[in-house]
Amino acid sequence: MKQKYQIAVIGGGHAGCEAALASARMGVDTVLLTLSKKSIGVMSCNPCIGGVGKGQLVKEIDALGGEMGINADYTGIQFRRLNTRKGSAVQSSRCQSDKRLYAERMHKIVEDQARLTVLEGEVKGLVEEGGQIRAVTVESAGTLHTFHVECAIITSGTFMRGVMHCGDSLSEGGRVGEKNSVGLSDDLARLGFPLLRLKTGTPPRLFAGSLDVSKLSEQWGDSPPQKFSFSETNIPLPQIACHLTFTNEETHRVIAKNLDRSPLYSGKIQGIGPRYCPSIEDKVVKFPEKPRHQIFLEPEGLDTDWIYPNGVSTSLPQDVQEAFIRTIPGCEKAEFARFGYAVEYDCIDARSLHHTLESKGVKGLYLAGQVNGTSGYEEAGAQGLVAGINAALKVRGEEPMILSRAESYIGVMVDDLVSKGVTEPYRMFTSRSEYRLSLREDNADARLRPIGIRIGLVSKEEGKRFEEKKALIESTLKKMKLFHVKQSEKNDAVLGRAGVPPLFQPESLLKLLKRPEIDFQTIKDLAAPELDLNLPAATAETLEIETKYEGYIKIQAQERERLERLQHTRIPDGFSFKTVDGLSFEVKEKLTHSQPKDLSEAARISGVTPAALTAILASLRGRKRSGSAQATV
Repeated sequence: MKQKYQIAVIGGGHAGCEAALASARMGVDTVLLTLSKKSIGVMSCNPCIGGVGKGQLVKEIDALGGEMGINADYTGIQFRRLNTRKGSAVQSSRCQSDKRLYAERMHKIVEDQARLTVLEGEVKGLVEEGGQIRAVTVESAGTLHTFHVECAIITSGTFMRGVMHCGDSLSEGGRVGEKNSVGLSDDLARLGFPLLRLKTGTPPRLFAGSLDVSKLSEQWGDSPPQKFSFSETNIPLPQIACHLTFTNEETHRVIAKNLDRSPLYSGKIQGIGPRYCPSIEDKVVKFPEKPRHQIFLEPEGLDTDWIYPNGVSTSLPQDVQEAFIRTIPGCEKAEFARFGYAVEYDCIDARSLHHTLESKGVKGLYLAGQVNGTSGYEEAGAQGLVAGINAALKVRGEEPMILSRAESYIGVMVDDLVSKGVTEPYRMFTSRSEYRLSLREDNADARLRPIGIRIGLVSKEEGKRFEEKKALIESTLKKMKLFHVKQSEKNDAVLGRAGVPPLFQPESLLKLLKRPEIDFQTIKDLAAPELDLNLPAATAETLEIETKYEGYIKIQAQERERLERLQHTRIPDGFSFKTVDGLSFEVKEKLTHSQPKDLSEAARISGVTPAALTAILASLRGRKRSGSAQATV
């Protein structure tokens, strides 16, 4: 067995797959260490990719050259665009996946990747010397191995000291049927990482044949479905429906009656659960005014009869799960394929990481995914990609990739984690971004594809397609600016169908498209037959949004420039915030703990006001003038 690799990735979940694929595709010799090859790419909980805010992450992963969006396209069985009645800034894609096919395809992609070796084993420890990661020790097939590495990426998910709860039943493990990781938590604590205890959960799985969905509302996806990837993928699988049902007062009565048997309320679970994806017990307790909660009955695949009841995550005892599930319309005779459970696990305080996701205390050690306090496949995959890219760049001796809040949702998430930390599992939402009008799904390639091309994750062929798309948008905008629409019987009819009165004087197509009533199809009709504006649907969407929201986008661009100016004001290593006049004791403590690299990082730490930034800037300038910019703590 080979004993030396440039990068070791610990964990084969969504973060681990993206990290390992990225580093290997960037030409770095990589080993992926997993407890079981069978669990590579497994969807532990819900059978879907994307959602509000999460869809943007998947698009950005794809734009940079990651695999999640491509895998979702090839294994998706229902695609929907969410929030289509709202503005473009909050519209997000979601796809229901075939769970088995998703994992199988990702497993094959990982196994077939050049410069990537996959090994089964449990990581027992990290070897650090002089503040630098040197090796990882792994127990495989009863034998202890030491792998010498330049960088290591920990993507251990919910497995660090993972404990599963179902009523009074308690078992060790990070996922049903899989053992937990014991030694890694102790090693991270030894290396100075503050540890937190979080909790997540999953609903029971039901057999489809035992459900009566005849009276329930069918929920179909979009037709035609819209894929995630900007690459030349397709959607080959049949598209299916799920069904909508609701809890009721009897459901809530059964749950409330048995709260004392819930490990969440009996005190057995100490970890903090996700606020934005609460268990059904939490919903009943915290929202007593709501007479019902919606549940989506989602098939887990095309060739399985398992149904995922989305919305009833629980750790109540099995008999209580049976009782409350059977009060739900359509589930009166439900049979259980598996009962729901909660998982408690260790994670780190992500404020101990740089924006590259490299440890502040141990060079070459990166952490990504749920181990950083997040929840969700998409959040994990995005972090894995960031860690994999930056570890590979470090090995190659190149500058790191740091995505700002102004250019990506990935940048928003990473900045939130490393600047503010978490007190509960972190979930991405569009509301977390102050620049969401500029950070849309449709333009993720325009924002991030050039980075993927530059670092070598996006192929030359896909790079060429991107450049062609960009050139097509630019040339079309020029044509629309020059082409003026005059009043005519034909044009009056086209405008009338859009609810626009006849023109009194000629107007350019570009100016007309700024009107809220006019869409790109109307512009095409006005231009024909003199001008052919037949664009791909996705390209036309981007062009229309950029045109309609040009003024607002410019305002956000000005705000981004202000942020960039703050980023250029660097804070030297070892700068003593405790000596800055005008800062409160609390702010000094937070800044000393976080050690921001520049003023923009400092600005995003909770409690750091504009006045505090002014005081820091004044101190920096004063020390520069006195030649003591490298003041010690």
